[in-house]
Amino acid sequence: MNVIDKDTAARSALEAELRARIRGKAKPVGSLGRIEDLALQVGMVSGSLRPDLGHAKILVFAADHGLTAEGVTAYPSAVTREIAKMVLAGSAGINVFARASGIDVVLVDAGMIEPLPAHDHLIERRIAAGTKNSNVEPAMTPDECTRALEAGRAIDAGLQGVGIVGYGEIGIGNTSAAALVAHALTGIDLALLVGPGAGAPALGLDHKRKTLQSVVSRANIREDDPRQRAREALRQFGGFEIAMMAGAMTAAAAARRIIVVDGFISTVAALAAIALHPETRTCCVFAHCSAEPGHKAILEYLGAKPLLALDMRLGEGTGAALAIPLVRAAELMLRDMADLPGEHPA
Repeated sequence: MNVIDKDTAARSALEAELRARIRGKAKPVGSLGRIEDLALQVGMVSGSLRPDLGHAKILVFAADHGLTAEGVTAYPSAVTREIAKMVLAGSAGINVFARASGIDVVLVDAGMIEPLPAHDHLIERRIAAGTKNSNVEPAMTPDECTRALEAGRAIDAGLQGVGIVGYGEIGIGNTSAAALVAHALTGIDLALLVGPGAGAPALGLDHKRKTLQSVVSRANIREDDPRQRAREALRQFGGFEIAMMAGAMTAAAAARRIIVVDGFISTVAALAAIALHPETRTCCVFAHCSAEPGHKAILEYLGAKPLLALDMRLGEGTGAALAIPLVRAAELMLRDMADLPGEHPA
């Protein structure tokens, strides 16, 4: 049985057994705080009182954005490829953080302007050489959006023996794309969602806000059905890395993996994945609350309580790398921690 299954009685029975097992561990009731909540989630997703999640892996999706032509970023698009090269060299921020916990990192080229040479830690799934300028036309065609979602699902299918997946991203301009997608899916005021990203653009945050409002007016999304609206928001505004992450997350949920969501952009990908397949939400662990101002608003919209709050806003999956050991601790507590004989006091 699994939390995603439709059998409500079986789900309720499993939850009751898990709560009793957590309560019976050799500790005062509730003394492990949110780790106990996390253990319950791990048990429900895995469908087991003694979960074995297998390996953990972090996928870093990289792509470029045509909207950067509007001056909404502090850095040029070429920086996306430079950071991606560092990931493959093992020297980027995500590599350092993941190495601290022995987590493998894989880079996915979802659509950078210029491809990278073949590498053992590179998955090449390029949809195009970056998206189009969404202030002029949709960021991607319907076919490109579909291909990005399907590529994400196919990547997840290759994660044999992996039960914990962290999601990160690289893409100059992707905070703009993420803010637009989030606005379309939540109705949160765009002004609350727009932040500095990798740094305030030379023309200032007010220029960024005005540009993104212009993009919203151009697109004029009218779809009411959540699934159709999510696809249209991804098509009109998204990056290939955001759409591909969303596809990968929906497949991860279907495969009963724990989805460790990193920061602002990854959370928007999760938001889209949940709109496409609502059962995805149950598998999501939100790693941290980013210093990017829109992230808190989206987490509140999702009713999500992140594990960490460290004022980080790097992306790349760095927050996920720090949170995965907490998921592992919850798994091991549930599976391996001793039980205390007898009744526990209330």
